[in-house]
Amino acid sequence: MIPSWLVIGSIAFLVSFLINRIPSDDFRWFLRLKRPSWLTIEFAIPFIWIFIFVCLILSASIIWDTDINMGKKILLMTLYLGLEVAILAYTRVMCAFRSLLVGVFIGGGGFFLGLILAGLVFFTNKSALYLLIPYLLWSPIGTYVTWAMIPLNRDAI
Repeated sequence: MIPSWLVIGSIAFLVSFLINRIPSDDFRWFLRLKRPSWLTIEFAIPFIWIFIFVCLILSASIIWDTDINMGKKILLMTLYLGLEVAILAYTRVMCAFRSLLVGVFIGGGGFFLGLILAGLVFFTNKSALYLLIPYLLWSPIGTYVTWAMIPLNRDAI
């Protein structure tokens, strides 16, 4: 039998591949944005997100392997998928609209979706809940960075 983490990880990779196809003009716009001077760890952000995605995949795998009814499993897997889409939509949609404010709304919405997921996972499996914590800690930071970029990029509101 194929391990759940491999199936869930493969689905996450496929979704990421499909959503994260940012047109080059949009990506150049994103790279030209001014960042706050205090943002000194930008080089580490891709690694932070990789770590968070690994944690989310492991959390979803634990939930899938937990002995709960299939309806609850499907609900939770749908929320995990929705959270991944929200995370990936941040850059894709923000760049398409060329609006940092859109990024703030997507980032904030993703955080609240993560809180809802964490609330439901809390009653299902504590190990899976602990693996959601990196996202719940980092998401508000990333959203705040986007918010702090708005005054530096008045043409990108």
